[in-house]
Amino acid sequence: MYRAYKYRIYPTSEQKVLLAKSFGCVRWFWNYSLNLCQETYQATGKGLSRGYIQGLLPALKKEYEWLKDAYSQCLQIVALNLSTAYQNFFEKRAMLPRFKSKRGRQSISYPQNVKLEGDNIYLPKIGWVVCRRHRSFDGTIKTVTISLNPDGKYFASVLVDDGQPHPQVMTGGKAIGIDVGLTHFAITSDGSKFDNPRYFAKHQRNLKRKQQNLSRKTKGSQNRKKARLAVAQVHSKVARCREDFLHKLSRKIVNENQVIVTENLNVKGMVKNHNLAKAISDVGWGQFCTMLKYKAESEGKTYIEIDRWFPSSKTCHVCLNTVDNLTLDVRGWTCQHCGTRHDRDINAAINIRNEGLRILSLGTSDTACGGSVSRTGKTSVLLDAIPVESGSPRSIA
Repeated sequence: MYRAYKYRIYPTSEQKVLLAKSFGCVRWFWNYSLNLCQETYQATGKGLSRGYIQGLLPALKKEYEWLKDAYSQCLQIVALNLSTAYQNFFEKRAMLPRFKSKRGRQSISYPQNVKLEGDNIYLPKIGWVVCRRHRSFDGTIKTVTISLNPDGKYFASVLVDDGQPHPQVMTGGKAIGIDVGLTHFAITSDGSKFDNPRYFAKHQRNLKRKQQNLSRKTKGSQNRKKARLAVAQVHSKVARCREDFLHKLSRKIVNENQVIVTENLNVKGMVKNHNLAKAISDVGWGQFCTMLKYKAESEGKTYIEIDRWFPSSKTCHVCLNTVDNLTLDVRGWTCQHCGTRHDRDINAAINIRNEGLRILSLGTSDTACGGSVSRTGKTSVLLDAIPVESGSPRSIA
């Protein structure tokens, strides 16, 4: 079973320069290959294979000497990543591959020759880099990805094969349905409600001041770079707070239940509502469901997503009577058939749980409203990797 461990690394000034050169070489080769693929497709209607793209490297290194600054395997894995990106696009799992920018998050991957010893990690052509290993692992290192976030922090994501088989999935035990929202982040079928922490709203005033300060700086100046870094640090703070909340809540739910049922939400379509786009983007429903899924699967528990069109809010869970219309401002309603008074969110969570158990009992992914809309298939072992919750006992500035 594949697991991913993420560690904070602290390169020296000289190592930062070497990493910057590697980031630039990999980014340039990605953009060059992607542009060549697009031109070839427009001219012939066919794409380029992974082997063909890798075969371009020897001639390019003679023409552009600076490509030799990056480790050769880092450049070769670009072809694998690009072919995987195109395959995901054609199988409708992702968008069309895009060109990479020197602004934003940077990353390179080392498929081999990486070593970890104590609080140090060895990277080819970089050397030994200080690494805060807050937890150890057992297994074979498959790939190491070095990333630089916009806030200036470096991380190493280590993909490990621990040699253990996937646990056998259990279908018995306690089942829970989860309905997500904006006022309350999650509402469970047992009546529990978890408030939405709204981290972006809490830091919005600070972010506004930092952005106003950035807008006053001269482009290309050192002060602008410092102001840009301050803005990135606020965004990073919001993201880390949100991720911490989602990790803790998902871990609590997975520990207490054996069958977890949620809705397959179309978050991308929901953010097109300009009145709710900011709130929906801040809440992190998609990330929460991803955490529930991999944590449940790593422990052999069952995670089910029901159809997004299933009328969970409008259906009475007692008599299954469905109302014709139920606007968002109605938070409670009375069933005209059986007279039961319903809390809108708890009733939806119960219906989600019942629908998930119905699907589970039938042994099929079919739902009451049509076929499954979940993603199928996979193209890389990276999709099997289970991110390990990386809470460090020591605070890192």
